[in-house]
Amino acid sequence: MSATSKILDELVGLLALEKIEENLFRGQSQDLGWGTLFGGHVLGQALSAAVRTAPADRHVHSLHAYFLRPGRVDIPVVYNVDRIRDGSSFTTRRVVAIQAGQAIFNLAASFQKLESGFEHQDPMPEAPPPESVPTEQERAKVFAHRLPKVLRDRALAQHPFELRPVADLDDPFVPKPKPPKRMVWLKTVGKLPDDQALHAYLLAYASDHGFITTSLLPHGVSWLTPGMQVASLDHVMWFHRPFRVDEWLLYVIDSPAATGARGLVRGQIFTREGLLVASSAQEGLIRQHGTGV
Repeated sequence: MSATSKILDELVGLLALEKIEENLFRGQSQDLGWGTLFGGHVLGQALSAAVRTAPADRHVHSLHAYFLRPGRVDIPVVYNVDRIRDGSSFTTRRVVAIQAGQAIFNLAASFQKLESGFEHQDPMPEAPPPESVPTEQERAKVFAHRLPKVLRDRALAQHPFELRPVADLDDPFVPKPKPPKRMVWLKTVGKLPDDQALHAYLLAYASDHGFITTSLLPHGVSWLTPGMQVASLDHVMWFHRPFRVDEWLLYVIDSPAATGARGLVRGQIFTREGLLVASSAQEGLIRQHGTGV
């Protein structure tokens, strides 16, 4: 097994969860070097818990989540699933993630039987093919030597997802104001089983990566700017049609507004062929201490 395949297998294992009682699941934590759990980690595990209690013929079409407290990396997370409703076409689940007796996250997810109906979508913006775009690690080598060792190791490490930002990465130490728009090609580093639920919660995991920081772009700051506090507050996703996360997807992100120390970002996720397969949105804390901003 290659090193990249091992990293992907570890992530799939982390998202699989252990059933400890009816409607109760336990997920192991992972320390990515940030000191707290990555938001996508809890998001993916919570969706995995909801999937475990939904009928097999129903697929997730939306999720709405709130990040309540920072997650700890040194203890597991327990997921308590409330089977709110099983209707004739739709199923609804609520999931609360708990650490040390406190809720750190909650999620509502809705599932639906496959149905045919009206269809339309936004066109995919023009983007260079992913093979022509450097990886995030290749771009980070330019400034990685100035990062603290733990962040440098993380920036250059192999990941379960291959990420290829379409535009050049800014120097996070000297960011320049620019329009709040990003496009990133992404896919897992290895092939995955034909399990639609697995692809959904892996995409949920990846959808939080570099998302809220798009709202910082017009202001000439980054998450490394002194005094910056950046954290996800909520996260929403809609799944429009089946997809594979082990094939190239284009994540198109923009930020329409920032106010009250909060930034709003929106995302559209397209297949390489131009099909819109998912949409996302998030509000996050973007507070700079000591500046009055």
